[in-house]
Amino acid sequence: MRIEEREGPVAQLEQFDEIPERAMVVCAHPDDAEIGAGGTTSLWAANGCEISYVVCTTGSSGSNDEGMTSDRIVDIRRREQEEAAAVIGVSNLVMLPYPDGMLEANREFLGDIVKAIRTHRPDVIFTHDPFRFDGFNHRDHRNTGITVQDAVYPYARDHLHFPEQLKDGLEPYIVSDVCFWHADKPNVVVDITTSIDNRIDALSKHASQVPGLTRQSGSDRGIRDRARSVAEGMPFEYGEAFRRISARRRRR
Repeated sequence: MRIEEREGPVAQLEQFDEIPERAMVVCAHPDDAEIGAGGTTSLWAANGCEISYVVCTTGSSGSNDEGMTSDRIVDIRRREQEEAAAVIGVSNLVMLPYPDGMLEANREFLGDIVKAIRTHRPDVIFTHDPFRFDGFNHRDHRNTGITVQDAVYPYARDHLHFPEQLKDGLEPYIVSDVCFWHADKPNVVVDITTSIDNRIDALSKHASQVPGLTRQSGSDRGIRDRARSVAEGMPFEYGEAFRRISARRRRR
């Protein structure tokens, strides 16, 4: 599985430098979190932010090895994701049981994401941009991104959506911001100069997907080159770019 990197030379972006108390990454497959926001989450975790991961599929189809089976790769990718999350500094790791390639933007999946939001109560959520047009976008990525956006507004916010969760003690919650990675038109950039090494170390734990990734390897240099291009014109060396939107607030 190749690393899908969307970063490249972009228009001048607003620097996103505030660090919230809690953040969440919702991604389709094991390794997507580190690819999409590994530098930012590593930086934030090191500065006291509680990071939660929600990995939506088992990664059951993620292998180019013709001798690999789905049962074997699921166990491998779970271990890899656990190790990568530990490198990032993730506090809460949720791994949902949906099969790779079969993720549907339906009510069951929506309820899972609403539950995760109401449980871990993030200020900021990172996820896939479902509205990309400039290139292919994995169906699981699209369905994850659109479901996260729907979960943030209005479903996690309003008490009459998924009221059964309130009976379990999960109160409605308003997320402040959603940051989409690999966006066609990002509008913010995070300085990951001090955390890019940790991002690469975390990605290297996904050895079934990015074999041979080590510091100073060819893949390492490619990752650094792309992150350097994102930071072009900024007062730092490496960046991660996102399309940031602010969630709508409840009317008073």
